This record gives sequence, C-alpha cells and structure tokens, in this order.
Amino acid sequence: MATEKECIIEMIKNLPDDVSMEDIIEAIYVRQKIEKGLKDSEEGNLYTHEEARELLKKWLQ
Repeated sequence: MATEKECIIEMIKNLPDDVSMEDIIEAIYVRQKIEKGLKDSEEGNLYTHEEARELLKKWLQ
C-alpha cells in the first residue's frame, strides 16, 4: 500500500503542467476531506437524513 506522500505525489503528477500552487493545495485539501468522510462513513459516524434536517433547521431559522 502506498504511503500518504506517495499518493500525494502521484496525484500532483496527474495534474496539468500549468497547475498553480493554489490548485495543488486545494486538490490536497479536497482529497483529505473526502478520505475523512469515507473513514467516518465506514465507522458509522454519520447523520441520517432526518437528523441532518433537524440540525439544519437550527441554522436556517
């Protein structure tokens, strides 16, 4: 299994040659958030649709 560093290097190699530093940082950030979400999902750390609705009601009032 590849290390985090190897995965990031491979991801950067697949970006266009004219990619900006900002775009690289954003790609790493998005990848990290997706991996965290997948891990949370696997561990059962999620909200049901109804629970999410209830939480959002508090913010949207």
